[in-house]
Amino acid sequence: MLRMVVLVSGGGTNLQAIIDALAAGKITNAKIAAVISNNPNAYALKRAEQAGIEGVCVSPKSFGTRDEFNRALLAKIQSYAPDLIVLAGCMVVIPKEMVQAYPNRIINIHPALIPSFCGTGYYGLRVHEKALERGVKLTGATVHFVDEGTDTGPIILQKAVAVREDDTPETLQRRVMEEAEWQIMPQAINLIANGRVKVEDGRVKISGGEK
Repeated sequence: MLRMVVLVSGGGTNLQAIIDALAAGKITNAKIAAVISNNPNAYALKRAEQAGIEGVCVSPKSFGTRDEFNRALLAKIQSYAPDLIVLAGCMVVIPKEMVQAYPNRIINIHPALIPSFCGTGYYGLRVHEKALERGVKLTGATVHFVDEGTDTGPIILQKAVAVREDDTPETLQRRVMEEAEWQIMPQAINLIANGRVKVEDGRVKISGGEK
């Protein structure tokens, strides 16, 4: 059974989508070993508690340097012996040491269709603000493996969402979550948990027909 550690920073809506998908049998052969947040006040930790999942905080404010925090975070993750690390609204920059320790075993959800609106500076509501400024007609979300770049790892799944004329960054953000993020993150985890995802030559190949 695939053991997951989920990293969160805020409200944890993607975490809840994963918890709900596990409960509904939409994710099989997997379990959440722990939820880790860099923010002691993250509501995601409450969601973990309500679901009977161990939740812990590793805050950078508890350490003198960023390197000390990075080492402590990696040690805490390793203590759960995860097969997969899921970044579900995690605002921490993942250090290269962690990427090297878990190659093609860390996944992230990005609120746009990579390679659009990605890279340094594109996160959270800002992604949707930029999409509206640019006047795109389609946006969406992407689940991808994490490498040492920013939003540059192999793409696992994407789902498009139409942009409406009257959209605000807030309404667009909500629809992208509802119509894309909360669907493709659990779907990607299920594919990985059941051995259907392989990375070859920097690209993801999904076996077994229908996703």
